[in-house]
Amino acid sequence: MGFHVELPSDLAATEFELKMIFASKLFDEGLITTGQGSKIVGITRRSFIELLGQYGVSAFQTTEDELLEDITNA
Repeated sequence: MGFHVELPSDLAATEFELKMIFASKLFDEGLITTGQGSKIVGITRRSFIELLGQYGVSAFQTTEDELLEDITNA
């Protein structure tokens, strides 16, 4: 699947940055996996995971309840 987006001509972002912003947001929303994100961007899964923090996204998709349960079970 593909789509086309019209962006302002003066937008100071590379194609890589735009793909990373898009994929990291989809991952953050739980809509794709890290593997799918890496394919969107065109990099390895490991590189995608390593870059997520630069886009304000945690690679760890754990809920507060899951964290509390882990603390209780520790």
